[in-house]
Amino acid sequence: MKEKLFSKDFTMVVIGQIISLFGNAAIRFVLPLYLLNRTGSAMLYGIVTACAFIPSVLLSPAGGIVADRVNKKNIMVALDFFTAALIAAFAMLKGGVGLIPLLTVTLMLLYGIAGAYQPTVQASIPALVGKEHFMAANSVIQTISSVSSLLGPVIGGILYSAYGLEPVLWVCIACFFASAVMEIFIKIPFKKQVFSGSIWSMVKSDFTQSIRFIRKEKPVVGKGMLVAFGINLFLSSMLNVGMPYLITEVLDLGSLQANQLYGFAEGALAAGGLCGAACAGIFARRLAVQKAGNLIVACAICVFPMGVALMLCSSGLVNYIVMTLCCFMIMICSTIFVIQIMSFVQAETPQNLTGKVIAVIFSISVCAQPLGSALYGALFELCGGMEYGVVLFAGLAALAIAVCTKNIFVAVEPCGE
Repeated sequence: MKEKLFSKDFTMVVIGQIISLFGNAAIRFVLPLYLLNRTGSAMLYGIVTACAFIPSVLLSPAGGIVADRVNKKNIMVALDFFTAALIAAFAMLKGGVGLIPLLTVTLMLLYGIAGAYQPTVQASIPALVGKEHFMAANSVIQTISSVSSLLGPVIGGILYSAYGLEPVLWVCIACFFASAVMEIFIKIPFKKQVFSGSIWSMVKSDFTQSIRFIRKEKPVVGKGMLVAFGINLFLSSMLNVGMPYLITEVLDLGSLQANQLYGFAEGALAAGGLCGAACAGIFARRLAVQKAGNLIVACAICVFPMGVALMLCSSGLVNYIVMTLCCFMIMICSTIFVIQIMSFVQAETPQNLTGKVIAVIFSISVCAQPLGSALYGALFELCGGMEYGVVLFAGLAALAIAVCTKNIFVAVEPCGE
């Protein structure tokens, strides 16, 4: 029984996450914005973003399998060192090769690393804290992610607007290198799983085992996974493509720095995630998983003021404020939902399957992102002057999914019962 939440090793994981996720948030904010500033094309931005998500989808299941069979500390250390080297290589090559291919490959590798990294962090929680602390531990990890996502885009946006791309790259390199060094000293309990077959048969067996668990033993997990896919396809993708395009290319913000305002908007998203994570941690024992579907309904409803404002109001600043506030509320609700469902999955999944199951969930839900990014990149490009129609379409689609979602979690037992 692990009686306290902040053990030495969990605390070190937390500190490593703070440093690493800050660098991750900054680089993943600045590189696509750099592309958008150089080209001004929403369609190209959407296509490159879509390509960037593909490795994340493909590598997540592999990351989950490795997380269950290899020491999780070693995975985190190796991936952070590799990320630092990747950004350093981009910094040295960006002036000598084609920007779009280099940026696309770099983003694909960054998202692929994230796809392998996140299942490892999530799978380490059951090994470091007791079951009674799963909700609190997930809230802490999500809080760190939100704080990093708050500071990364804001500081990255300020540095990028004031000094250009180069300083941001070297700050991020330093973050990943420092995180890797920190993680070397973490001790995560690990029990090696013996398998006598080939690597391919091992991968096939592990993947089949996790799919069987999701489909037959815990079908509610599979249904929740499909909900996440739908929301990512119609809502998250619209925000990922629409926010930078609308703020930097469409809204008339006068003399205001659009890039910095986009950074602040991303910061507001992260602040919403921070508030949601704090609420989930504070009210962990009061949050009923049976009512989790209501949070998705709330997310969908928050989209409509954005579309209405774009349709009826000509003020770029008013539209920016409405968009930012709505995204803030969406992040509060979606973060609480994610923490609830992740805690449920961790509590109900055997430890030898945790990494694989989380990876499959992550992979299926995230594979909606490249499809959605390409879709909304094309829609915003084709609907120039009527961007509100694209936003309202996203709201209606998300609301339809959300209403269907409410019944999925009604029969679920709350974590720990």
